[in-house]
Amino acid sequence: MSAQAPATAETLAIHQLMQQSGVKFGTSGARGLAEDMTDRVCYAYTLAFLQYLMDQGEIKAGDRVALAGDYRPSSPRIMAAAALAIGDAGCLPLNCGFIPSPAVALYGIQNGIASLMVTGSHIPDDRNGIKFNTPRGEILKQDEAGISAARVNIPAGRFDDEGRAREAAPLPTEDDAAYRVYVQRYLDFFPPACLAGLRIGVYEHSSVARSALAAVCAGLGAEVIHLGRSETFIPVDTEAVRPEDVALAQQWAAEQPFDCLVSADGDGDRPLVSDARGQWLRGDVAGILTARYLDADAVATPVSSNSALEKSGWFAHIQRTRIGSPYVIAAMDQAVAAGHTRVVGYEANGGFLLASDIELHGRSLPALPTRDAVIVPLAILVLARQQGVDIAGLVQQLPPRYTYSDRLKQFPTEVSQARLAEFDSGDPARDRAAIEARFGQFGRVTAIDRTDGLRISFDSDEIVHLRPSGNAPELRCYNEADSAARAVELNTQCMRILEGWRP
Repeated sequence: MSAQAPATAETLAIHQLMQQSGVKFGTSGARGLAEDMTDRVCYAYTLAFLQYLMDQGEIKAGDRVALAGDYRPSSPRIMAAAALAIGDAGCLPLNCGFIPSPAVALYGIQNGIASLMVTGSHIPDDRNGIKFNTPRGEILKQDEAGISAARVNIPAGRFDDEGRAREAAPLPTEDDAAYRVYVQRYLDFFPPACLAGLRIGVYEHSSVARSALAAVCAGLGAEVIHLGRSETFIPVDTEAVRPEDVALAQQWAAEQPFDCLVSADGDGDRPLVSDARGQWLRGDVAGILTARYLDADAVATPVSSNSALEKSGWFAHIQRTRIGSPYVIAAMDQAVAAGHTRVVGYEANGGFLLASDIELHGRSLPALPTRDAVIVPLAILVLARQQGVDIAGLVQQLPPRYTYSDRLKQFPTEVSQARLAEFDSGDPARDRAAIEARFGQFGRVTAIDRTDGLRISFDSDEIVHLRPSGNAPELRCYNEADSAARAVELNTQCMRILEGWRP
């Protein structure tokens, strides 16, 4: 339902803009170098998103559209460009400020409005992105296709030759309603004072989740210690934790007593949770424990997640997916359609999703089908108390399967794809032989899974999973073994092999 373009307007085809700008769809939105995400590019993407929702009848002119951002230097500028597009689409921009991605998505879902989050998540601040949410939740792959096919009209003179807005209006005054709703969500669900007596360190760095994590933990009775706040952006990755963050957690735990440390990535949708010694839990282990606390009857998770999920025997239905929240959400929707009533999902980065309303201890937690960080440490801490153990003891209740991952940075996606294609000839016997020629030190190949990348199981019961990143020029390597030390050793050996793949 796009308006007819005035004679002086510029008409842009989004699929062409993707190629011209280098800003393409990653997970649930657009992502690229901050310098490539000009005001004009971000305006066009936002306008295409809103136009698509109007065409689908999900929003209409005059509706509010919520927007928020992370603490990257480029985020306020991109938020302003998005707000300009919202206004030109005939909608009303609602500035929710700098809050977690799940907080702005939740507010949109509860109020039946579209929302967006300006963030590059965990990647360095020379990049950024925009996550788009329909009134039902984050956009899925079919929505990406619809937005990519859009053509938008940009008023003449709106941007200069460098793509900068000529008359960018300031963002509307911040409204903290979305933040308050998000914090209250957890205070209403978990039992009062359920964290009383616990001492929790909040590693704040530059995460927009730092205030919410502290507020919820304190509101549930914990003593909260604020640690490591940074006024410059730090790219904390919860899936490939930086050595600096490993060392910091262990240092803090050695200096003073904590029951755990908690944190999140830049936009607050991926958690970090440690035990009392400052050992960070892997995100897929945290996901299993969170699902157990919520008494899930169906769990969706990517193929890269720890296989202790199946070995635990705790869940009636498990669906493995490609990596990325849209695929997890699609699998959760299938589980709901099949009649499961307590459907959850999680990713190896720890982000946790709820497809169902969860009823526990006489309280209700409404569905939130997008990655969330705050639910995870709360669920783990309360479950540990229920079991009468600390977090380390809770982890020991899981079958002994350990994962470790790392990545080659600045590794072009096309090179990754070409390397993996060497093991996909169409002849299984030939592929096994090719894999064993390169990775034979790990044993004989027993299974090859190409759900997402190349996941190889060996007769040693060890796993090597290689996958090009979907949102950065990186080649990721995931490993699984029967001990933590062996998982690290396996990953180190794999990374040496992969280094030899550089062009």
